[in-house]
Amino acid sequence: MKQRLMLNKLTLVLVTAMMTISTSVVADVAVVVNSSSAEMPDQSKVAQIFLGKDKSLTPFMQKGAVAEEFIDKVLSRNASQYKAYWAKLAFTGGGRPPKELGSDAEVLSTVSGSADAIGFVDAAAVNDSVKVLFTL
Repeated sequence: MKQRLMLNKLTLVLVTAMMTISTSVVADVAVVVNSSSAEMPDQSKVAQIFLGKDKSLTPFMQKGAVAEEFIDKVLSRNASQYKAYWAKLAFTGGGRPPKELGSDAEVLSTVSGSADAIGFVDAAAVNDSVKVLFTL
């Protein structure tokens, strides 16, 4: 019985360590706007924009680890909660979720080509076509 308890504790420690390691592998996320944008929203206002509560900029999303990090750190939700939030809003006629783009390059191209666009990318992908608001 003691051996089984020890094995369970060891398994729990190992699983926790693996989760910590896997979450720390996520790259830094840069929130970006058009390089000529006069808007310089802070993290709180960016959250309002991506939740459809502030229409000052047009948000663009993407999928993957970068999006999950952004949703977690800026919107204080997980991906499932974020999808459920927008499903409820869409069902009640309260708005549509941000358009989802396929890659960092597509986000950078879209944001650099539209004065009122905002998005997020892997910080390593940032170039001089956009302005970085902040990095997570």
